[in-house]
Amino acid sequence: MKKYLQQLYEGIFTNNPVLVQLIGMCPTLATTTSLNNGIGMGLAATAVLICSNAVISLLRKFIPSKVRIAAYITIIAGFVTAVDLLLQAYLPSLSKSLGLFIPLIVVNCIILARAEAFASKNKVLPSIVDGLAMGLGFTFALCILSSIREILGNGTIAGVSLFGENYEPMIMMILPAGGFLTLGCVIALFQKILKKGE
Repeated sequence: MKKYLQQLYEGIFTNNPVLVQLIGMCPTLATTTSLNNGIGMGLAATAVLICSNAVISLLRKFIPSKVRIAAYITIIAGFVTAVDLLLQAYLPSLSKSLGLFIPLIVVNCIILARAEAFASKNKVLPSIVDGLAMGLGFTFALCILSSIREILGNGTIAGVSLFGENYEPMIMMILPAGGFLTLGCVIALFQKILKKGE
């Protein structure tokens, strides 16, 4: 149990895919214009990570090494398609808002990296925990970035107005430049906190 808790801690904090490893930047910058988008993208990626890690771990001894990447992508694509169809059926507004970035989960660096580095070398339960840990770390980073960008760029949080009608939003924060600026500041602050924690 202690080992799994350590995995969760590392995935969210000390080995966070976005704030420490700096992978998965494309969806991070593109989908963090609102908290709802950040949560939706993070949870979709988490579901794919958990399921694909479990299946890849189960099949790790049967997948030939020469075709392993193609096999991983096929497995991941199946789960991404399922998540995409579920979002279209039950959360159509979120599906429309995230658009192309849900199908692009198939080639998300975080998911392929965990399949190659962890799931293909470990048993099922540790692989599931690894998928959960990395997914929660990804969601955590997206929530921080999207909250900052939405508050400053729209004056809202999860669509709820915070400052009233007189607030003049910083439109730059919901544009790509604001995404890069916010990401850089959050990474710097996160690294400082981690160093102090050590």
